[in-house]
Amino acid sequence: MAETPDCPLCSPAAENVLWSDDRCRIIAVDDFDYPGFCRVIWHAHVKEMSDLSWRDRQHVMEVVYAVEAGLRALVSPDRINIASFGNMVPHLHWHVIPRFTDDRHFPEPVWGRQQREPAHRPERTPDPGALTERIRQYLQHPS
Repeated sequence: MAETPDCPLCSPAAENVLWSDDRCRIIAVDDFDYPGFCRVIWHAHVKEMSDLSWRDRQHVMEVVYAVEAGLRALVSPDRINIASFGNMVPHLHWHVIPRFTDDRHFPEPVWGRQQREPAHRPERTPDPGALTERIRQYLQHPS
């Protein structure tokens, strides 16, 4: 499971890392239309969840759930979308995206057909420090 030099997730140029441990990291994605959009990225270059051990699969999903819980607590979205594709970048990562009924694509996926003009609202952007703290709390004491 060595790094792949041409993989953008193995050798990231610039990331806004909210939290990291020895196995994965959480980054804030800079997306005007989807404030709070995060990715959970596995450090080692693997393509699929089944490439991980049982314990590692459990760990990455706990991190994904922690991001979801933090976002729900801080921005109260109508839904949270969680997805792992890897079609464009075959490196294990999860998208965690707060969704609102008036966002650009709802009820379509964020990569789907646009439904309306964006309704960006600053109050929907979680404070990075507060989100990181919520994630840490959840990982220490899952509820």
